[in-house]
Amino acid sequence: MLLFVVTLSTISMKAQFFTGQKEMAAIAALTATGNTEQLKGGIQAGLDGGLTVNEVKEAMVQLYAYCGFPRSLNAINTLMKVLEERKEKGIADVQGKEASDIPGDGNKYQTGKQTLQQLTGREEQGPMTGANAFAPAIDTFLKEHLFADIFSRDVLNYVQREWVTIAALAALPGVEPQLQAHLNMGRHVGVADEQLSVLPDIIDKYIGRTQANVLRKNIQQPVLPVVQPDLLVRISEIEILLEYLEEYKHILQEESAQSIKIEPGVIAIFPMFQQAAPEQIRIVEIYAGQEAYHAHLETPHFKYYKAATTKMVVSLKLVDMKVVDKDAMGVIFSKIGHQPG
Repeated sequence: MLLFVVTLSTISMKAQFFTGQKEMAAIAALTATGNTEQLKGGIQAGLDGGLTVNEVKEAMVQLYAYCGFPRSLNAINTLMKVLEERKEKGIADVQGKEASDIPGDGNKYQTGKQTLQQLTGREEQGPMTGANAFAPAIDTFLKEHLFADIFSRDVLNYVQREWVTIAALAALPGVEPQLQAHLNMGRHVGVADEQLSVLPDIIDKYIGRTQANVLRKNIQQPVLPVVQPDLLVRISEIEILLEYLEEYKHILQEESAQSIKIEPGVIAIFPMFQQAAPEQIRIVEIYAGQEAYHAHLETPHFKYYKAATTKMVVSLKLVDMKVVDKDAMGVIFSKIGHQPG
């Protein structure tokens, strides 16, 4: 009888996990990286795909523990704006389940310890080691707050919380040990390999090939090349009317920054101007492939740049280039602290 109850519980958990799982992964990844522009679309897709308002909100609250208060708060503010816009369009979103009171005897440290043991499948024994022993406060905060206060809330189950955490960590550089730990926890509580197998493509689409490859390596998938066979490298030679030069440079700077931040397929947009003739602008543009380039042309920030600067341009020449050594690109970008993708 107990086995039957557990089986029903597992089936219910997996069914809940499948509702909006891809959209939730995108929301988590975009929250973690602070990409609020694309997050708007991710939230729209998630709500349209069956996620409730409280599920999205709960994921964003949880993620402050992994990506910090500023990005969590920015994501929540983005969610509020999206909900207001949808309300004005007559869309009635499902609010969803409210969090129940957290059960327990009031000993949050023990509650968090028990939760962590359920996630890992290992009983914590003996004295603390490693970072927890070196800084015991972090052990207390992890157990009392993250694994007691947050993970005990029942708006999301353990499978969903681990899915959110894995997606966020997969999007962030420099956290591979934590990603591997949560992959193990996720598998232990019921995140199946077939579900994890779709996550690299989501990270690839919204964050970039380099980060997606970190995840692929950790789930034993073959990594994919960042540079595509149809890599596009171009030098744009532009002459600007002098009276518009400062305005043009400001618009160009905003457009190039947005392109690098938001578009995974934009490896570089690097504007320059000649010292002796500042109206002569040169832009080095590198796109992972033709698909990334054509996607760039359809973005709101590029369309705004194009519309706003047309009257400022005297001449425009696009010079397509061939790369001498593609393998050197990663080294070149790593020298200034930026990996392509």
